[in-house]
Amino acid sequence: EGRDTRLRVVLRVRPLTCTETRRGDQQVVHSLGDGAVHVSAARHDATFGFSAVFDAGASQEAVFEGSGMRQLVELAIDGFSCTVFAFGQTGSGKTYTLMGPLAQSETQPASPALLGLMQRSFTCLLEQSRSRGSDLALSASYLEIYNEQVRDLLSPGPPCALPLRWSKTRGFYAENQLSVEFESLEAIVSLLLQGSQRRRTSAHALNRHSSRSHALLTIHVRSRAVSAHPAPGEGWGASACPSKQGTLCFVDLAGSERVKETGSSGELSVEANSINRSLLALGHCISLLAKPRGKRTHIPYRDSKLTRLLARSLGGSGITLMVACISPSSRCLSETLSTLHYASRARRVTTRP
Repeated sequence: EGRDTRLRVVLRVRPLTCTETRRGDQQVVHSLGDGAVHVSAARHDATFGFSAVFDAGASQEAVFEGSGMRQLVELAIDGFSCTVFAFGQTGSGKTYTLMGPLAQSETQPASPALLGLMQRSFTCLLEQSRSRGSDLALSASYLEIYNEQVRDLLSPGPPCALPLRWSKTRGFYAENQLSVEFESLEAIVSLLLQGSQRRRTSAHALNRHSSRSHALLTIHVRSRAVSAHPAPGEGWGASACPSKQGTLCFVDLAGSERVKETGSSGELSVEANSINRSLLALGHCISLLAKPRGKRTHIPYRDSKLTRLLARSLGGSGITLMVACISPSSRCLSETLSTLHYASRARRVTTRP
């Protein structure tokens, strides 16, 4: 607490797809073990280091345990503001890593082995809350940023734009967003799936289910630990600890992409440009935050709605885990290198939890 803490950055390399294998794409990314990854292709020969690297054979369980996600859940219960975000090229496996298979629904749940970081974190959170014997109040809010509009994915009716406000205590926040309380795993998974089905997705040349918006699911954890054995003459609330409020925010960023390669035109092209602009603003903030504290200039969080909502996670008092997702295919080389450089810069960012 109060010490400079580096962003934890882990890398996940997805397997080559059937299409890539049929096309004869070469595998240009190789894990060297011990958090290192090597890119070898014509005119490119580079090694990058991360907190952990998960190659094509890594299970969803291995990613959950090896990324430090379990510790993040425990820190949120202890009152810290925790954020995990997945980023990378469109089709690199971000949504799969966070949520598991896209085809799942309340009537067709995914196989337990395929569940993503979100569902595993919910299970861990509910187990922890029961074992700690603390009085935990849990609630969730779910937003998407689509074409620079912030929309509520949980409120009934068609999604309407919410204004962003700023306050000294909360930083940037979406006004009038719905927060729904939950007490069971079924209830929070149901909220996640309902919200995800309302999210904007489209099909294009690189991905049949491309996320066209950035999505932020935030779990609010309010705890008030009460002593189970009050001293004689004391009431049950007399030896209560002060209440703590933590958050656990999951950010599924829309994929970076080159409009030419996706074959997008018209509305899809407008969406892609909006996505790329906000990711560029995020990259710019990360580059400036990666400089030593004494040399930092003004950080332009106001350049996009995305950077405003992530301001506290990135440069403030939060604890952040970044999951960079890449394709090993030779055809995706330029985007893969871009993601790797982006993730390497993020490793130098520090916050003061």
